[in-house]
Amino acid sequence: VQLQAFGGGLVQPGGSLRLSCAASGTIFILNPMGWYRQAPGKQRELVAIIDSGGSTTYADSVKARFTISRANAKNTVYLQMNSLLAEDTAVYYCNGRLYGDSYWGQGTQVTVSS
Repeated sequence: VQLQAFGGGLVQPGGSLRLSCAASGTIFILNPMGWYRQAPGKQRELVAIIDSGGSTTYADSVKARFTISRANAKNTVYLQMNSLLAEDTAVYYCNGRLYGDSYWGQGTQVTVSS
């Protein structure tokens, strides 16, 4: 199973970005799928996860600003990030689980700076 993430970049504070992550190499739906991030000098942390039924969990720091969604038929997960803050700067990793195994994407850099 491979996960490939897209959509990172440089954005000004208050701006928006949309990340996407597509899974390949399996016919089975990864469940759950989610996004984590790691800022320089910090541990990787959960941003948001979503199960195949659409139930979501968010980190307190991103609630009301970020929205996670998924397309089960495409084994793809999305992260819409609005009202971005400098502290959202990090490498964002997508994750998916399948029968107890955990798979990670390669990471995509999000930089929030003026």
